[in-house]
Formats: sequence, C-alpha cells, structure tokens
Amino acid sequence: MPLNIPDKLPAIEILQEENIFVIDETRAVHQDIRPLKIAILNLMPLKISTETDIIRLLSNSPLQIELDLIKLSTHVTKNTSAEHMQAFYRDFRQIRNQKYDGLIITGAPVEQIDFEEVSYWEELTGIFDWARINATSSIFICWGAQAALYHYYNVPKYRLDKKMFGVFRQSVCDPRHPLFRGFDDFFFTPHSRHTEIRKSDIARVENLRILSESDISGINIVASKDGREFFFTGHAEYSPGTLDMEFRRDKSRNLPVDIPANYYVDNNPDNAPSVTWRSHANLLFVNWLNYFVYQITPFNIETIE
Repeated sequence: MPLNIPDKLPAIEILQEENIFVIDETRAVHQDIRPLKIAILNLMPLKISTETDIIRLLSNSPLQIELDLIKLSTHVTKNTSAEHMQAFYRDFRQIRNQKYDGLIITGAPVEQIDFEEVSYWEELTGIFDWARINATSSIFICWGAQAALYHYYNVPKYRLDKKMFGVFRQSVCDPRHPLFRGFDDFFFTPHSRHTEIRKSDIARVENLRILSESDISGINIVASKDGREFFFTGHAEYSPGTLDMEFRRDKSRNLPVDIPANYYVDNNPDNAPSVTWRSHANLLFVNWLNYFVYQITPFNIETIE
C-alpha cells in the first residue's frame, strides 16, 4: 500500500522519480481503509531533505499511512521557507488533542548545548510526556534520542573528543527481537554526532534494553521493554548523499572534520559514496511499523493509552 502524504509536498516528486509508491491526500480519501496515523516532529534545519528521507523509508511498507508533519510552536526555523512550513506543517498545539499510532522525532543541531539551555526544551519535554499517552510507539533519532533518554530516564550525554562521523558496522545484541526480523548478524548505520550515551548509564535503567551496538560508534539502538520507545543514536534514514553534504559543508566553514569513515569508495571524497545501509534501514522501519505499531495499536485510535 502507498503512503498518503500532503498534496504537493516536494517529497512526492522526488520519491516518484525513485520509483517509490506514494499517493496524495486527494486520492487516498477514496480508499476504504483505516490508515495508520504517523506524526513526524521534524527538528532538523533542512526540513525538506529530512522529511523526504523518512518518508522514503515509511513508503516501503504494505500498510497505508497517513502522515502529519509537526513543528514546534515556540521555535521558528531559519533554513526552510515560511511558505513550506505554512503549507505542510502543523503546530504541535494544533494536534495535541489527537492520538497517533506512531511518532517520529528527529535529531537537531543542538547537541553541544546543555539540554536545559535549548530554547525550546520546555515545549519538547511536554511533547515527550504527551507521546507516552497519545502515541502507540515512538522513534527518537540522534539528538532526539539523547534528549528523550535524558528526560525519561535521566541518561546523560557525553561530549566526544571528535565527531563520530561515517558509516559503522553494528552488531545485533538480541537477534530474536522483532525489530531485527530478517536482519543479518550485523548491519551498517550512518552516524554524525559530537556526543554519545554510554552503556553503563543504560544498564542501570531496568526498563531499557540495548538492541544493537558497535565497537567504534558505541550504542546504536536502545528500546523500552514494552516496545513503545525506540532510541536511534545513528541516522538509518540518511540518503546516500547526506554525509557527503555534511562533510563539504563543514570543510567550507573550516570546521575540524575528518573524511566520513567507511563511506566513500577507496576512502576518497572524489569518489561516490558506497551505500551499505539502505536495505537494513528499510527493514528497520518496516519492522517497527508492523510489530510495534500496526500489530499493537487499537482499531479505534481514540483508545490508545
């Protein structure tokens, strides 16, 4: 089944060129199906590329999905046009009385700031609390994962000596976990961050399980035992060119940045990226939708607790 996304969203044309099946709202209303309602709180500055990356992965499911793009009421983005935000995004206060089958909260370029010093921290923590009552299952990505772990479980973040930057091999800690059905013994995930969470802090929280990790990039996926919260420290959703864009952006700003590890063919930035994470990324999101959203959520969405 296709993904139902807002009419004229730029992702439609991009994904159709990639042969990914999406339909707009006008066509979807004629299908007599109870779609899954998924909300994306997009905290990244380049909204269009991030929303396209996530929609690309959600589109590979046999389920019909109805998507709401959410923005903070207390923060105005500077890197995406006001016209785009007004046309396709809704303030959180507009949807706070609704229920959702699934919620995805992205990362944000604020990881080197203390959590409480982030300008929209109060609103974001309110959304974290709202999610536990109004969404069947949630995914938190990169800084979003660190922020949610800190708010829910008091798990701190730690600054790295240098940016964790590249594509790293991940080992599956629990092969029987439904999130990894169909996975190989190891898989690859892009990482791009200046901070980390540590295994010792996760181990002291009874409700948390480490699902995958790397000898180099550390913890990759953490989940609550009931499957209602998933914390991704990496960026499985990244498109092939995202790390390249970040590398060249940082170089142009004279920031200290290494060539992203295990990314370019022959480790040469003049060569194309070697894409090693796409199939597992698709399976990761499909498994989440199937086993932790579709199989769990009630038919009457208003009964989510």
